[in-house]
Amino acid sequence: MSKVSKEVKVMSAQEAVERFVFDGAIIGIGGQNVSRCAVALAHEIIKQGKKDLTLTGCNLSIHMDLMVGAGLVKKCESGLGGQGKFGATFQFKRAIEEKRMEAEDYDHLTMVSRFLAGEMGIPFIPVRGLMGSDILNYQAASTKKKFEIINDPWNQGEKVLLVPAMEPDVTIVHVQKADEIGNVLIQGIASHEPELIRASKTTIVSCEEIISTQFFRSNSDYTTVPYHYIDAVVEQRFGAYPTATYGYYSFDADHINYYQQCSRAGGEEYKKYLDEYVYGCETFDDFIEKCGGVKKLNHLQREMVRLM
Repeated sequence: MSKVSKEVKVMSAQEAVERFVFDGAIIGIGGQNVSRCAVALAHEIIKQGKKDLTLTGCNLSIHMDLMVGAGLVKKCESGLGGQGKFGATFQFKRAIEEKRMEAEDYDHLTMVSRFLAGEMGIPFIPVRGLMGSDILNYQAASTKKKFEIINDPWNQGEKVLLVPAMEPDVTIVHVQKADEIGNVLIQGIASHEPELIRASKTTIVSCEEIISTQFFRSNSDYTTVPYHYIDAVVEQRFGAYPTATYGYYSFDADHINYYQQCSRAGGEEYKKYLDEYVYGCETFDDFIEKCGGVKKLNHLQREMVRLM
């Protein structure tokens, strides 16, 4: 957990990644499927070439696939790698098949429980969700112990599974609103992010807009995560693009489908995507402009209004 401080934490994505993301880090990832993925922060991690990363979360989506495709990831511990109706994360899939990356599978509830254990400062936590699953067979073959099955001390004959706590070195999350000292408001589904953030040693939040601290003081029930868990606030409009942010814009199906085409093809076609849309963009705003700019974003905003 971050040191409690009411100092201003607003900085650029470049500065935040330089300060808090390091080679070999365990990085927690917020977002689910095609919703509120921290794409802008993932782009910056790629451009800075942070390597030997372990990524962890529930459903690791396009932001994970980008970092895997850039060759920065050595391991993923998660409930899933996928993009919902848009299909598999193909760079993730290929890296596992070619044994360039280790993948440790859990279900979503078990991952949230591991973050909860990290948040509470306990070394492990009991769960039941994996009992009877093939995931245990896979993990039992691993060289590193991932679980322990014990007798439930209060229910004779019952078994319970213990899994280790997860405490990421740094977590990246995109949210709707934050203030300059780090209070965060997540609108819509928060999924695993409150537990993930509170379990992490440091957290970088990108947001659609920075609002006043007075808003949180006047509406304390709107604080999803308080300031003392947050280390950096990056104001980046459309920072989850091409995924959606509830209340702001829908996902860009055209660009996600194009990304999936490149990701599935791999090789030179995928390298061309990274060169054009990540390395070739000095800022994330440049990336958005290259993908259609204001006209495209206005359309996605109208789509969000229609869906709401």
